[in-house]
Amino acid sequence: MKPFLILQLRPEAEASDDEFRAILDKGGLSEERVHRVRLEHEELPQIDLADYAGVIVGGGPGCVSDAPEDKSPLEKRIEDAVMGLMPAITGGDVPFLGCCYGIGILAHHLGGTVSKERYGEPVSVVRATATEEGRADPLLAGIDGPFDAFVGHKEAVQALPEGCVHIVVGEDCPFQMIRYGQNVYATQFHPEADGDVFALRIRIYRDKGYFAPEDADRLTAGARRGNPEAGASILRNFIDRYG
Repeated sequence: MKPFLILQLRPEAEASDDEFRAILDKGGLSEERVHRVRLEHEELPQIDLADYAGVIVGGGPGCVSDAPEDKSPLEKRIEDAVMGLMPAITGGDVPFLGCCYGIGILAHHLGGTVSKERYGEPVSVVRATATEEGRADPLLAGIDGPFDAFVGHKEAVQALPEGCVHIVVGEDCPFQMIRYGQNVYATQFHPEADGDVFALRIRIYRDKGYFAPEDADRLTAGARRGNPEAGASILRNFIDRYG
């Protein structure tokens, strides 16, 4: 059985470890079934994508739309590492699930516009709905009607990149989930998240510009009211389909 490659980008060890545990838990994975690479403190090793069942990219505080001079050397190195894999992933239709940061990476690679002009969302739980194409997609199997999506992002995809299928729409941010080819997926929301995961991130990223620090308690309470089941179902469907 091939392992899944999990690429993580969060500089904060506590946030990275919690995200990793959440991916394993929601996806029904054991540590023996994954190869974890923390790109914030190690180089991407020489890999052959054929050795993996699929690739999962976690979230992080970086933005692909930031000007090069505004990116730290660490942010630039992480972005370059993930972007360097995208030609092989999209060219070979390699199973891929990019979460939050991953939708910016995929859209940018495909020539789409990613910016902070519109569609940014504060840390919150929003309502999302499968499109007509999404209702037929295997990753959304078992999800009926609108569902809770855990979000928090400064930049967003501004228009559907050429060759992509729009499969989940949000009320304020339209491009909540897209697919390229048959196997390359990206979500604007965090499918691994739940109230506890977001409570930790709200504490860690309190002063990172995602929200006013004085709103932390209110946002935490709102996150704890969210239902994480649909996001977890998407993650499990990805694992089950390709694992």
